[in-house]
Amino acid sequence: MTIKELTEKLNLNIISGKNGLSQTLTGCYVSDLLSDVVGHAQIGNIWITLHTHKNIVAVASLKKLSCILLVNNQTPSNDAIMQSDKEDIPILQTQLSTFEITGKIYNIINVQQ
Repeated sequence: MTIKELTEKLNLNIISGKNGLSQTLTGCYVSDLLSDVVGHAQIGNIWITLHTHKNIVAVASLKKLSCILLVNNQTPSNDAIMQSDKEDIPILQTQLSTFEITGKIYNIINVQQ
């Protein structure tokens, strides 16, 4: 499944990094601790977080994550948006809580397998 397909299924708002929407989703990682994401997220994962600063894009780039999904209608900083566009790493947004969106993504991924 591509990031674009996921955004359509879950009605996610695409904030930035639109050139990266064709990336394939390999799984999901949920954490608000950057060092945890660096240590455990896998290539191609969607990263669910509430962080909005520029460092989220640096971590996503380092780990080759497919995209970043911000929960609770969080809005990324302008620096994060600019870096996301530069590196083609989509930043998505949902009004749902971490719990709600993670469950929905889990169900979608398991149906695809």
